[in-house]
Amino acid sequence: MPRPIVASISISALQHNLSVARAHAPKARAWAVVKANGYGHGLERVMRGFAAADGLALIEPDYAVRLRELGWSKPILLLEGFFEADDLPVLARHDIQFAVHCEEQIAWLEAFATDATDAALHVHLKMNSGMNRLGFKPDAYRAAYERVRRIASVRSITMMTHFANADDAGNPLLPLAEQVRRFEAGTQGLEGARSLCNSAGDLLHAELAHDWVRPGVMLYGGTPGGGTAADFGLRAAMTLESRIIGVQDVPAGEAIGYGSRFVADKPMKVGVVACGYADGYPRHAPNGTPVLVDGVKTGTVGRVSMDMLAVDLTDVPGAAVGSHVELWGGKLPIDEVAFAAGTIGYELMCALAPRVAVREVE
Repeated sequence: MPRPIVASISISALQHNLSVARAHAPKARAWAVVKANGYGHGLERVMRGFAAADGLALIEPDYAVRLRELGWSKPILLLEGFFEADDLPVLARHDIQFAVHCEEQIAWLEAFATDATDAALHVHLKMNSGMNRLGFKPDAYRAAYERVRRIASVRSITMMTHFANADDAGNPLLPLAEQVRRFEAGTQGLEGARSLCNSAGDLLHAELAHDWVRPGVMLYGGTPGGGTAADFGLRAAMTLESRIIGVQDVPAGEAIGYGSRFVADKPMKVGVVACGYADGYPRHAPNGTPVLVDGVKTGTVGRVSMDMLAVDLTDVPGAAVGSHVELWGGKLPIDEVAFAAGTIGYELMCALAPRVAVREVE
C-alpha cells in the first residue's frame, strides 16, 4: 500500500485561473508560463489545463521540445532564450520562439542565420528596465534591436521587460512607473509587439497589458502579492493531503521532535502526519504553521523531519490515526502556509517531491 500522502491537481482550476488572467487583460494575448515542470504540477497536465492559452512559456529548451512532441502546436517561448549556439538549429526546427538578452546571444544568432537562410525566427528582445537580471539597458536597447532586425531569418521582434515590483508599485527603490518610463523611452518608435505584465502586472495593472501578458503563479492559484487568491477569484490547482499515522499524549515539560525545539507548556495531544521535507514540505516551517486536520485548523509543533511532521491535536478532540490532513490546497491557501514558513507559494509548488503520488481531479 502507498503512503497516504497525495497531491491532487485540478485541471478545471488551471482552466479557471487562465480565464481570470484573460479577464483582467481582455485585449492581450496570454502566454501561460509552465516553467519548472508547470510549477510542480506536471508538464502534460498543465498543457491540457492551458489548452486555451495563446502560447506556453518556459525556460527549459528540452521541455519546450517535449511540448511539441506532446502535440502542442501553438507558440512556445523560451523566457531565458538559448544557452549556446548549438541550441538554435533545434529551436528553429521546432518553431520555438526565444528571448534574446545579451550580446553573446545576438552574435550566435548572427552566425547561425548565415547558414540557415530558410529559418523563420521570432525573437523577444529583453530590456533590463531595473530588475538587473537579464536584458539590455535602455540606452543600449535600440542598438540591440537594430542589430537583430538586420538578421534576415528574424521574422518578428517582440519587446519585453520584467517588473520587479508590480505588487508594490510605489517601491521607493524602483517604482513601477520608473520601469515603465524606462521601457517606453528605450522602445520609442520601434516596431513590434510589447510584453510587460507578469501575474502581478496582469492582476493589478491591466493598463500595462499591451499585446501579451505572461501570467505564472496566478495560473496555479497562488498570488504574487496585492491580495489573496480569494480576492482575485483564483482557485487552488494543487492540494497536498495526507493522514495522521500516529498520536502521542505529551505531558507538560516534554519536548517534541529533533532538537527538542518545542516544549509542551501543558498536556498536549500530538498527531504525526505522513509528510516531511523529503516530500517537499518546508523544513524551516516554524511552530504554528497552519494545517487542517479533519477540516479544523491547527498548527505544526516541533521541527519538520524528513518523512513526518507533528501537529497539535489538543483542540481537535476527534482526531485519531487515519484522520484527514490538508497541508495546503482548496481549503488552506498555499500562500497562507508559505507566509507562515517565511517563503512564497511558488517554492512550495515547485518543491513537490517525485515520491509524492499525484492524481488528477476535475
